[in-house]
Amino acid sequence: MTSTPRRAHLALPAAAAALALSGAVLTTTPAQASGTAPVPPQPAVTGKAGASQAELLERIQGSGTALADGTATVPGAEPEAGAESEADASPEAPSGTADPKIIGGTDATIAEAPWMVQLHYYDNKGTADPADDDGYFCGGTLVAPAKVLTAAHCVSGLDWATHGAVLAGTDRLPDGDDLHGGRVAGVWRQWVEPTYNPATLAGDVAVLTLTEALPYKTLQLTPSSDTVSYANGTPATVYGWGRTSSTSDDISLTLKKATVPMRSDAACTNYWGTDFRPGPMACAGDPASGQDTGTVSPCNGDSGGPLVVNGRIAGVVSWGVEDCVSAGAHSVFAKTRSYVGAVNARVDDADLDFDGLADLFARTPGGEAYEYYSLGDKWPYLANRVSADDWSGLSLVRQADLNRDFFQDYLYRTPDGVLYDFAFNGDDRFESIRVGGGWNVMKDIRVPGDLSGDARPDLVAQDKYGVLWLYPGKGDGTFGSRVRIGGGWSSYTISGKGDYDRDGKPDLLARDGSGVMWLYPGTGVASPALGKRIRVGGGWNTYDAFATAGDVTGDGKPDLLARDTSGVMWLYKGTGSASATFASRVRVGGGWNAFNLFG
Repeated sequence: MTSTPRRAHLALPAAAAALALSGAVLTTTPAQASGTAPVPPQPAVTGKAGASQAELLERIQGSGTALADGTATVPGAEPEAGAESEADASPEAPSGTADPKIIGGTDATIAEAPWMVQLHYYDNKGTADPADDDGYFCGGTLVAPAKVLTAAHCVSGLDWATHGAVLAGTDRLPDGDDLHGGRVAGVWRQWVEPTYNPATLAGDVAVLTLTEALPYKTLQLTPSSDTVSYANGTPATVYGWGRTSSTSDDISLTLKKATVPMRSDAACTNYWGTDFRPGPMACAGDPASGQDTGTVSPCNGDSGGPLVVNGRIAGVVSWGVEDCVSAGAHSVFAKTRSYVGAVNARVDDADLDFDGLADLFARTPGGEAYEYYSLGDKWPYLANRVSADDWSGLSLVRQADLNRDFFQDYLYRTPDGVLYDFAFNGDDRFESIRVGGGWNVMKDIRVPGDLSGDARPDLVAQDKYGVLWLYPGKGDGTFGSRVRIGGGWSSYTISGKGDYDRDGKPDLLARDGSGVMWLYPGTGVASPALGKRIRVGGGWNTYDAFATAGDVTGDGKPDLLARDTSGVMWLYKGTGSASATFASRVRVGGGWNAFNLFG
């Protein structure tokens, strides 16, 4: 679909609200938990300063004015429908200028789609002349409290941190001084699927990281193994604020929805020819009638919004014919099952310094702790360490964003067996949340990700009797009733964080007593949480410690750090393949035997 100029008046109030995140370095502030050992000091958190609330509202106001005046267009793709009756006259390929909307839809409330957000972009280019202004509008889906899934053509080539704003919590566009109960957030980072091609719109997915976590329900992508959602005739629902008529450029002032049937790849191929690519794209909707009457389709302004099947995101509104009603046309969506692994890596990015790369926590036997920040895919991979002060007296520390607010939490265990989640309070400091006591019965604890498939990171614990347990996360730093994974794990060293086989479901790594490393693929459900193991390789008994921060190199694939008995740290880059899980190891450096605990 493509997004067109918006004609509705969108004047916004200029009143400022409190800044959500200042971006300042948080100072270390030791605290004391009642009846326990001292709580670890606050880690050194760095971040990029965000725009003020007034600035964000001005961006929304600017985008509305520019679009209403017809001085700006919205990013998208504007393919022209050809004469379908002529074999040599197929529709033109997407041109890279998009056009989205819902024609034939009905009203939807924010209560039934609380994860829907509006993406507003405005850049006046620093001039007084409105003719060069850029003002854009797209839809998006909140997939985590601070993460928005949208279309790549809504993000690529634009600086959303400097010129963008996200409006959530309302089913209406802003009107005058009224945000209709909505809440505005800025954009901290943007990620575009690396395979995105603006000429063909393959890979049309992107993720925006917001400057604050929003208090609304989230919606998850369908897993990579999902075929049922794409079966011909399966009902799907598309949401958006796009155009509601092919004869008017006005987009809808209220959220709309429409139920459309999923269609086979052949249906879109028959109409679009080679412009439709079955792998990265999904086909939906009955053939358009040639006019508004009889057509149900997303259109201009709906770009980036979700196509929902069975409570999961099966597609992202991507492209279609320019007027959205050309006879015989089907709507085209980015097929999210093809990108769920890459998207989830951006949602749970194990990041301490907010640059999108997984970082490492390490502590010496004397208790002094450091954060090592990733350099990405370049040697020595980990550098620029920052002291995190005294973390002595703790038997375990793990890194995990347990509440998905994009601040990494520290899960730590005190000598008396009490487990705490050390998490950012959303304002100005980290605070400890008591998980519970009795955790000294556990030989090891890991936080591999969302194993249970409910979008909340889980905990895996290996007890001293050799039983492995899954503790489903509640999304607030605490966990639900445990589920038994199985026995016989006494000889295994568990590890892993992330989706190693790129199927959209986190996995677990385990080394057995003979030194063989195994990959246990996640199933996406709590029971059974793990599938049949896959042999990674032998010779892993040369290592005495594993660190699994996640995607260190920034390619969307989780990696593994392993320290050998001589103190050399090695990086095993993830390949995204279960059969060849890691590339050849790369030496990070020596001297890592100075540490006795890794996050």
